[in-house]
Amino acid sequence: MTLNFYGGVNEIGGNKILIDNLNNNESSNNSSILQDDISSLFLDFGMSFSQAGNYFSEFLQPRKLNGIMDFVELGLLPKIKGIYREDYLKHCGINSYEQPSVDGVLLSHAHMDHCAYIHHLREDIPIFMRKESEIILQVLEETGKGSFTEIMNLKKSFHYVPKKRGEGYKKLTGKECKVERNIVTVDPYSPFEINGFKVTSIPVDHSLPGSSAYFLENNNEAIIYTGDIRFHGRNKNYSDKFVEEAQKFNPTIMLCEGTRINETSKGTEEDIETKATNLIKDHKGLAIVNYPIRDLDRLITFYNVAKNTDRILAINSKQAYMLVLLENDEGIEKDKYPNLKDPNITVYFPRKKQGLISGEHYVCFDGDWKILDSNDEEVIKEYDIWEREFLEDDNNVINYKDLIEEPSKYIFRCDFFELKELIDIKPENGLYIHSMTEPFNEEMEIDFRKVKNWLDHFNLLPYHPLHVSGHASGNEILEMIRNINPEKVYPIHTEHTEAFDVLLDEGIDIIHPEISLKSKF
Repeated sequence: MTLNFYGGVNEIGGNKILIDNLNNNESSNNSSILQDDISSLFLDFGMSFSQAGNYFSEFLQPRKLNGIMDFVELGLLPKIKGIYREDYLKHCGINSYEQPSVDGVLLSHAHMDHCAYIHHLREDIPIFMRKESEIILQVLEETGKGSFTEIMNLKKSFHYVPKKRGEGYKKLTGKECKVERNIVTVDPYSPFEINGFKVTSIPVDHSLPGSSAYFLENNNEAIIYTGDIRFHGRNKNYSDKFVEEAQKFNPTIMLCEGTRINETSKGTEEDIETKATNLIKDHKGLAIVNYPIRDLDRLITFYNVAKNTDRILAINSKQAYMLVLLENDEGIEKDKYPNLKDPNITVYFPRKKQGLISGEHYVCFDGDWKILDSNDEEVIKEYDIWEREFLEDDNNVINYKDLIEEPSKYIFRCDFFELKELIDIKPENGLYIHSMTEPFNEEMEIDFRKVKNWLDHFNLLPYHPLHVSGHASGNEILEMIRNINPEKVYPIHTEHTEAFDVLLDEGIDIIHPEISLKSKF
């Protein structure tokens, strides 16, 4: 068995770890080994933000016209044959292969540094994930507008088909170009087989639903992949049970994240809830908060704050759509997340396109300028299909006017892209809580300077930072490893692999991984 690291080495994120295993030991004596003799699995297939940031920015992006080749040239994707989508390869004159060269991708969770580059994979490679991850990625795909986001479904590019009428060809678009990926839902604690591997998904606590560690075993090795893990969130019990199961698993190899291996602070979601409640309870004005859209633990925190302070949490339609899909799915634990029928949560709708929902903007019909009713067809068409269901329930939708009229009634979730809503709201005596990680790279620092400019303009400074990490602290990581007691540990998803070396004196072999330069292209 070999481990090949194509990301997640000496960096935070970008995990792409390939496990190759020789299934038939007798074949090792032969001069040639057939692909059928080897089982291969990727652990995640994510984007390295640090590496991509070395070359690209908001207005300097990879070219779709070059398929995968911009990514390969800059070392962002590995040169491996049999894993990439046919349309991108053939468009660049590269042969594709009848069968995939890997047996699947085990997805730990739906953060982009673990899943974004699935976009480039061929559609017949199975992608194994928990149901919550499926829902999150479905929402991101249906509601997003960006390039390179085809994780749940692939859309054939560079294809032309005969016109239905007349001569010539037309470009393949819309539903006709959509191909479903081979998404395989995995149930926690239920082992399944993948070509010589016995695999089990083990839930862990992280900053979004559906996060999973994996146990993999065959005749030779017992491997643990932690994914991203913490012990101080609302689902701490998941991580505690993971450690218990890992002890019984008796692993030979542990692939362990170490994002915060050099840090000791942790805090809890309950700490944020208490501090935010104290900030808001006597505040006479609008409370504004920014937290990550996929962090539903943080949503629960501010939903509880809303109840504690007799306010209403106003979320955007994307997060509301995520809650609806989670609520309606039979495989998801019921009543875990707020229900949109609850009086302490509502959906904020901004003005879009012509701004007709506000009832203030005029449009011209054959020389007659008039304001349209909020239920008018032209108003509804300003919003995407997935949003329109919310507009049908007037009791559960607000806009900037509601925040102006009764600011002390609401906690308004406002992310970076929604700051322009403040122009309409014009908050007086507002309070701003920044419930996200502080900027840790140049691009984030530039964006945060812009945030502070907005806050300064609307007299929302000083802001209140209230955040806890989605990752375990150094002490927690080391204690976890000691309790599990694997033979070997590969530190990944960290910039400080040397901090793991303290375990050498305790009989645990610490192996510092290196990026694989092995080319199969």
